[in-house]
Amino acid sequence: MGEVTFHDVSKRFALRVDGQVHHVQALDRINFTVRDGEIVALIGPSGCGKTTALRVAMGLDASTGGRVTVDGREVHGCGHDRGMVFQHAELLPWLSALQNVMFGLEMKGLRGGELRDTAEKYLALVGLSDSQNRRPHQLSGGMKQRVGIARALAIDPKVLLMDEPFGALDAQTREALQAELLDIHARTGKTIIFVTHDLDEAVLIADRIVVMRGGKVHDIMTVPLPRPRGDLVDVRGTHEFAETRYKVWRDLHEDESVVH
Repeated sequence: MGEVTFHDVSKRFALRVDGQVHHVQALDRINFTVRDGEIVALIGPSGCGKTTALRVAMGLDASTGGRVTVDGREVHGCGHDRGMVFQHAELLPWLSALQNVMFGLEMKGLRGGELRDTAEKYLALVGLSDSQNRRPHQLSGGMKQRVGIARALAIDPKVLLMDEPFGALDAQTREALQAELLDIHARTGKTIIFVTHDLDEAVLIADRIVVMRGGKVHDIMTVPLPRPRGDLVDVRGTHEFAETRYKVWRDLHEDESVVH
């Protein structure tokens, strides 16, 4: 199981600027549940709290109010039931692709043949078997992100948290990895929470979209596209895709006075 619930979660930061302390309300009592095996996209303008929500779910940041639970157990710090993929892969430059994946597994306690076999399995899952001995500087941006995904999946988390993992990539590579992520999801059934600024990406990938504004949940909408999604080029041409994209766009551009 991998159900994630945000229970009235708030996060307040204190920033010191020119000797004065300013308080920023990054999250303001957000509530929603991501069901087991579901892909949920978080979308909204910069500074709306998307990444903060993800970091609280991962345990990298503590909430200042409310709580996040995974299968009913409250999150207190990082744990192997959750894996995170960042916008930049953050690979260790002195290690090969295989060794970067093995590093995460070593932290989980794997040793010996099982360690290498598991790392090789997940590199194969993201199509990098032939590049496992390359170091990060020998990999393209898309290949680095594949290593980051393999590293997160290799620890077999219940939940995969992804913070704009394709945002820094060129359009062609981004589209290829979107399709690959959907294929991985179909094969693993992992629960995925995916932060993005890209409307098309949110609709193409997600089962539901959480629209955030000003640290609050503004709207939650279901994406009426069946799984498997098939060829994403064809999906873009459907009425359901266009209509859902427009609804998300409209939510993002409504006057702030209507935000609840």
